[in-house]
Amino acid sequence: MEMTITKPAARWFIQELDLQQNDAVRFFARYGGFGGVHKGFSLALEKTEPVNAGLKIVEEGVLFFVEESDLWYFDNKNFHIKYSRKYDEIEYVIK
Repeated sequence: MEMTITKPAARWFIQELDLQQNDAVRFFARYGGFGGVHKGFSLALEKTEPVNAGLKIVEEGVLFFVEESDLWYFDNKNFHIKYSRKYDEIEYVIK
């Protein structure tokens, strides 16, 4: 299981969340919403420091991570974060 993020996606997060060098963004499972791997759950994010990161990657000086406690959501699949120029939004690919 691996996590990747494209440079354009990292830049999008930096701009949208006003991130600075050495900031951290956590991706986690939340109850409710649409899409995702498990019915009734969706992917959320927050700017916070890791406690026990299970997946992590640094891009453009920012740490993007998933805590060990949220790995179940990805069902042992790879987690890829991309930016769509066409829609000017982030795309999560879990496979």
